[in-house]
Amino acid sequence: MFVSARSDYALRAMLAVAAASGRDDDKVGELVKAASLAEVQDIPLSFLQGILLDLRRAGLLDSHRGADGGYTLTRPPDEITVGDVLRAVGGSLTTVRGLPAERAGYHGVAAGLTDVWRAVHGAIATVVDSTTLANLLTHPSTTR
Repeated sequence: MFVSARSDYALRAMLAVAAASGRDDDKVGELVKAASLAEVQDIPLSFLQGILLDLRRAGLLDSHRGADGGYTLTRPPDEITVGDVLRAVGGSLTTVRGLPAERAGYHGVAAGLTDVWRAVHGAIATVVDSTTLANLLTHPSTTR
């Protein structure tokens, strides 16, 4: 698995929105502006805007226009996984030669590699699909 800058930025932005919005089941919470996210997370604004668009299209963020506009989560942080975010901005979790791992095919002595790449993909999916934004927000930092 290769974690691109785009994936890293997307997760950092989603965590910042989740932390700032204080979202629970019965309120929308505080709107977070793209410029604020870019500044706080040290992400180039023009790059972040494309990421936020992908996250909105994937149904993970709502956007509100206007001077008081910004972004909020569409669901509570405990219902959005790291895997949801990674897939929204990067597609497949693992790739082999640019193809999703499950499509990698080999023959002859290399045939066993197909099973290895599928197992790697499964292991990564298990971790990222069981880790929510809420888990990350409540996890104490080990580096300061």
